[in-house]
Amino acid sequence: MPQRHLPAELASVAEPGGDARLSAPSALRNAGPITDLLRAHAPAEGRALEIASGTGQHVLAFARAFPGLDWQPTEIAAERRASIDAWAATEGLPIIRPAIALDATAPGWADAHGGQDLIVLVNLLHLISTPEARAIIAEVARALAPGGRFILYGPFLRDGEATSEGDASFDASLRASDPEVGYKDDFTTIDWLHAAGLTLVDVVEMPANNLAFVTQRDPET
Repeated sequence: MPQRHLPAELASVAEPGGDARLSAPSALRNAGPITDLLRAHAPAEGRALEIASGTGQHVLAFARAFPGLDWQPTEIAAERRASIDAWAATEGLPIIRPAIALDATAPGWADAHGGQDLIVLVNLLHLISTPEARAIIAEVARALAPGGRFILYGPFLRDGEATSEGDASFDASLRASDPEVGYKDDFTTIDWLHAAGLTLVDVVEMPANNLAFVTQRDPET
């Protein structure tokens, strides 16, 4: 189940800098609110995995706020892995490990990445199909340590409806590019999380009509 690659204008836009670092305006806008969300719900120490780390700006902000976590960024695209490593190098943060290639939609990756105390996924589910989204959630549940937390952030439908004209338009553009992708429903996503064996801790309204789902693996499993 290889992850599809949408046209760049429909995924996150990243602008080149003077070196390998890329800068995504959306990452600059939402890194602060997501970091605040992690402060309320993430463990202070342990192992942390970010799926689809993009340019690396998110994991940089997370590592600054959580120096007790050992961060493993992942990304399919080689140029974005280079960007992640370049951002980490600018601040000399050894708690950010070198970025690795990971297709989180592929079954079985949890076998090599188990024992995570925190897994973070930002702005991906609307860019992939329903089977791919469910595959990610199932593998995340397997990769978490008992009591580990999964924080899922992005744009979602609310009971089947877009929350703004802008969201409705973006969702339509995604589906026009690939009918299998598009915004996922909030209640349906909660069902997928529960089906994977995760307990819903909180659903948080985020800026720009985004949602964050905070879930946890049962400490006894």
